[in-house]
Amino acid sequence: MLKKGFTLLELLLVIAFIAIIATIAFPFYHSYQVRSDLDVSLDVTVQSLRRSKALAQSGDGDSAWGTYFQASEITIFKGASYASRDTTRDEVFSITSSITPSGTTEIVFSKFYGIPDAAGMVILTASTGDVRNVMVNEKGMIDY
Repeated sequence: MLKKGFTLLELLLVIAFIAIIATIAFPFYHSYQVRSDLDVSLDVTVQSLRRSKALAQSGDGDSAWGTYFQASEITIFKGASYASRDTTRDEVFSITSSITPSGTTEIVFSKFYGIPDAAGMVILTASTGDVRNVMVNEKGMIDY
């Protein structure tokens, strides 16, 4: 009589093979995930700057609008500065903790004209060392 099934050795070999493949694949997946997070953070940064510029140009709230960058979040605010802003109008967007913003931390666009208070660069750095830059020139053009 012939018995069908797997031996313990065959099962252990399959489990070991799967573990080796998972060990090799994990660093690639992690690197992909961090790059994806960096690209999403870049999109959020650019769209936040464009939104605050559009709000300022439209004269929404009869005020200037700006964008403030800090660890793990980006805030669109109404007012001449982040410190003196109208907190009831804040729009806060989260970014993953593996991304660190640096460079210019606050950009305010003038009412109606959309001219920034100062030209600057926002630098987004991933935990892997990958970097994305967003430039805002003296005329308010946003480039990345």
